[in-house]
Amino acid sequence: MDQLVKFMEGEPTIIDFSQNTIIVVLFCGIVATLSGMVARRILFPKLIDVISKTERIDGKDIFAPRSLGWMIGFLIMSLTIDWIGVNGEPVWNEQLMELMSNLFYAGFVILMLLAAFRLVDYIDVLIVVEGDDMAARRSLASVAESIGRVLVVVVGFFIVAGLAGVDANSFVAGLGVTGLVIALAAKDSVANMFGAISILIDQPFNVGDWIVVGSVEGEVISIGLRTTQIRSSADTMITVPNSNITNSSVENFSQRRFRRIRPTFDFEVNSDPDALKTFCDSLSEQVINDPRSTKDEDSWVRVKSFAPSMVNVATNFYCISSAATQREFTEDILLMARARAKENGLKFHEPRRRDHQQL
Repeated sequence: MDQLVKFMEGEPTIIDFSQNTIIVVLFCGIVATLSGMVARRILFPKLIDVISKTERIDGKDIFAPRSLGWMIGFLIMSLTIDWIGVNGEPVWNEQLMELMSNLFYAGFVILMLLAAFRLVDYIDVLIVVEGDDMAARRSLASVAESIGRVLVVVVGFFIVAGLAGVDANSFVAGLGVTGLVIALAAKDSVANMFGAISILIDQPFNVGDWIVVGSVEGEVISIGLRTTQIRSSADTMITVPNSNITNSSVENFSQRRFRRIRPTFDFEVNSDPDALKTFCDSLSEQVINDPRSTKDEDSWVRVKSFAPSMVNVATNFYCISSAATQREFTEDILLMARARAKENGLKFHEPRRRDHQQL
């Protein structure tokens, strides 16, 4: 310490700074800059790599927001100036360096808020993990990111107001006077925020689910603090207020345990009753024995109704919850029905042929 004091001694030459004091200040600036670069390029990626709960994110490939590096640099510069001023006897302009220290500290606070706003995007590394409940965690991360951004903005507003010299107590008291007006003006936003919390707690759907809410149908892309984004089958993005969702019934197709297949077949009215019975039994047995079929006890093929010119045969089958399986199985059931009808000498009803015969 004594060596540092002796080193900074000398006559002021440039704006009340001694030559060696300028060297010390410049050295501190270099150290602060290097510290910021190390924090941004090495420290933060390693920290993410350690705390990350998912293999989807590799800390080695992550670069922190640039504001994080400047933030660390400004903090070190402010602390260094204060430390030199207290523990050393620098030959410098005290008012100027006090102002510089305050500016560096203010820069640190503002950049810290900016970095915090950007780092909210990394909340999912703490919440999202691979597993059965990954969809629920993705939904939680989506809401948590929105809440985190709001908190950063609110806290940052008060911090910046304090740095600007605004009395926080007077400001809070002023909010009490206008709070009612603000609450009335923002009631829809408040309802949407409570809607997001309700969605998070009740979990009627998660990110990635295919849902129907009112006239909106599509895949849930994100659940925000105010709105939920849904991508429709036409690949358009639909933004739905959360309050609308909580006040409407939600049909979640992704939660289906199985899919229903209900083709119907119309045969000529003069079809043989025994042939119809055999057709129903044989088709039901063939479909139920298929490995894609499920809920065998609820599967059936039966004559449903008679009309003047046709006999209607209804079916009811189930398969595993897969769109591809449903399409393939439906096609196969139709082909099975055609083959069983041919075996039993049944003719499918053809209205145009009947009308032609009558003419």
